[in-house]
Amino acid sequence: MRFALLLVSTLLGGMLSGCASSHDDELVLRLAHALGPTHSVHQAMVYLGERLEEKSGGRIRVVVYPSQQLGSERELLELMQIGSLAMAKVSAAVLEGFVPEYQVFNLPYLFRDDAHRFKVLEGPIGQELLRAGERVLLRGLCYYDAGSRSFYTVTRPIYTPDDLRGLKIRTLESPSQIQMVNLMGGSATPIPWGEVFTALQQGIVDGAENNPPSFYLSHHYEVARFYTLDEHTSIPDVLLISLHVWHRLTPQQRQWVQEAALESAEYQKQLWKQSTEEALRAVEEAGVQIIRPDKQAFAEKVAPIYAQYRTQPDLYQLIERIRAVE
Repeated sequence: MRFALLLVSTLLGGMLSGCASSHDDELVLRLAHALGPTHSVHQAMVYLGERLEEKSGGRIRVVVYPSQQLGSERELLELMQIGSLAMAKVSAAVLEGFVPEYQVFNLPYLFRDDAHRFKVLEGPIGQELLRAGERVLLRGLCYYDAGSRSFYTVTRPIYTPDDLRGLKIRTLESPSQIQMVNLMGGSATPIPWGEVFTALQQGIVDGAENNPPSFYLSHHYEVARFYTLDEHTSIPDVLLISLHVWHRLTPQQRQWVQEAALESAEYQKQLWKQSTEEALRAVEEAGVQIIRPDKQAFAEKVAPIYAQYRTQPDLYQLIERIRAVE
């Protein structure tokens, strides 16, 4: 963390002063994330930069740093909180450690289908959550589609939740996701994304869970040969901007940034659909066994998660509002 902070502070030394400089000066916004440069989310952020440069007449430029070059997702959030990084894309699962409301997205089988999910994210509830981070200096700009997450394993296939018993499953640093895996019978093991391939290869974990493009582009399929499409969670990615930086932008600059973000989200949605289809086809051709189980059996195992939220009225009300969206 100390090295990342020093590196980013050095890189961005002129950025904050640039926000307050004359209107004719070029403003450089640094945007970091943990995914690789071939991922649809990275491509969408490059597109965001192109749109923002066009809207601003070349006065605002976005430089994207993929592959955890500036730190883990948690470190990126901390850097934005002190104004040393302008923007970042993180999973809502990691964001819940900073903004508790985001933990609802980590709840298994919360959404009925993709249409329901998009109505929630792009409607009033989704917008409320994007603004909720402002109290911790993190302003949400938009969501990127991260599809649905499913289990993949090295030594044996998963047909039912009972097949997870005794297996160490890599999870995100998310209390709700850890609880979900444990309820299903697995042993949740949080590990940074960049270390998962080696952990699978060396038997530190027996499996992991993620969406098809991430499973494919990470090359995890080369080690984990069983992919069970139980689609237990649909956790969006969130594009954020440091509130320190946001407050230094002019109203016109803010409008450009927000518009470019929303346009990049629509662009990414199309890329995501295509990349999901390509990923499933590619891993199957590579010899991965794709399993389509009875999802109801998995949903029943994790039902107790919802009951515990009755003691947290605000979050339980949020869950009920999401379920009521038609």
